[in-house]
Amino acid sequence: MDKEDKEKVLDSNRQALHLFEIEDRYEAGVALKGTEVKSLRAGGSNLRDAFARINRNEAFIYNWRIAPYSHGNLENHDPLRIRKLLLHKTEIRKLIGATRMEGRSLVPLRVYIKAGRVKLELGLGRGRKLHDKREAIKKKEMKREADRARGARGRED
Repeated sequence: MDKEDKEKVLDSNRQALHLFEIEDRYEAGVALKGTEVKSLRAGGSNLRDAFARINRNEAFIYNWRIAPYSHGNLENHDPLRIRKLLLHKTEIRKLIGATRMEGRSLVPLRVYIKAGRVKLELGLGRGRKLHDKREAIKKKEMKREADRARGARGRED
């Protein structure tokens, strides 16, 4: 297996998939400090309250908590600092139009290491209403029941 093929997921935001209907996904690099990368590799990430926003043609992520590095010194990073996302200009232009004019949100879905670099998967989606959430849960449960029934039928033979 090549170094490029390996992808290690460091953190995922499962709640975002429940709260938002994700239409598009984007892969973004993240401008991090050394202690942040070490802390991420040690499992010190929390994406639950994080969100992304575009300011002055640059993308940033807010409220992404990366715990201070345990072996860090006085130069350790601020856990909730605003971090810059690395996207292509064409992607940023698409996201500006989608978020400002169409009322969608940029939601971080997961953080992973790909080819030795920390990447963030952003989802572009609309917020779900309460009845949409209930409908999604019903569909998921029906699918689970069908899979269970198929599995039970296969064991009887």
